[in-house]
Amino acid sequence: MQTRSRRQREILDFIVEFVENKGYEPSYQQIAVHFGLSSKGGVARHIEALEKKGLLKRNRESGRFSLEIYPKSSVNEHICEVEWLEKSAGNGGSEAQTPLFVPRSLLGFRSAKKMRGMIVPDNAMADEHILEGDIALIESKTFARDGDCVAALVDKERLTLGNYFRKGSSVEIRPSNESYEPVRAQADKIEVLGLFRGLLRKA
Repeated sequence: MQTRSRRQREILDFIVEFVENKGYEPSYQQIAVHFGLSSKGGVARHIEALEKKGLLKRNRESGRFSLEIYPKSSVNEHICEVEWLEKSAGNGGSEAQTPLFVPRSLLGFRSAKKMRGMIVPDNAMADEHILEGDIALIESKTFARDGDCVAALVDKERLTLGNYFRKGSSVEIRPSNESYEPVRAQADKIEVLGLFRGLLRKA
């Protein structure tokens, strides 16, 4: 699934502040210039996504579009902030230092407080359409059942995402990509950080 939630939130905040300061909505061109976007078409796609989420509404009057902004409380009902998985943030560079906003619909019945964002470190799960650089949504848990897709820490330093299987005192984290080898270790060498619950992909 593709997402532009962080940029959408920034655009929505800009529109709200612009209206509060000037009393009218910014044009697509003004939004594009403010965010350094190369075309009004890119702005239009962000605006369309915000409209689909019920955060604003486009009105067509006398051949031109105007924007109707819903109350900020509506924004909070549809978008929430999720913290980064600590080990992911430590290895994720500047991107992982920025806030992560996600549609609440992706969380289902789960609390945002229990969810974490993880920057996928490699293509080990490519056969399940989880690719390096994607953002995996991880529900914080310290245990898993056979077959669960987990975020795990190997030897307290290597972060990995894969399918969990336990045999006696050993654990195997299996990839979904034949180019990668399974990770096998004693159970005390592998720390389960949480269960995979969803995916965000940058445009």
